Amino acid sequence: MVTKESLAVPPAELLDVKDVAALLNCGERTVYRQADAGRIPRPVKLGSLVRWRREELLDWLTAGCPSCRTVKGGRQ
Repeated sequence: MVTKESLAVPPAELLDVKDVAALLNCGERTVYRQADAGRIPRPVKLGSLVRWRREELLDWLTAGCPSCRTVKGGRQ
C-alpha cells in the first residue's frame, strides 16, 4: 500500500553508463573496465540494463575513490 510518507522519500536515482562517465569525466568503456576490476561501486543489473546508484557513487567519490574490490583473505 502506498502512503503519503512513502511518497515523500524520493527513490534512489539510478544512472546509466553515460551519466557515470560524465560524472567521472571518463569514457563509457572506462566505466565498465573500472566496474569489472572492482575499482568503482558495483552496478545494479535490471535484466539487460546496467545502472549505478547515484548516492553510492557520490559517497565513493567523497571517500576518495577507494577500491571496492574484496578479496578472500582480506588482502587486495
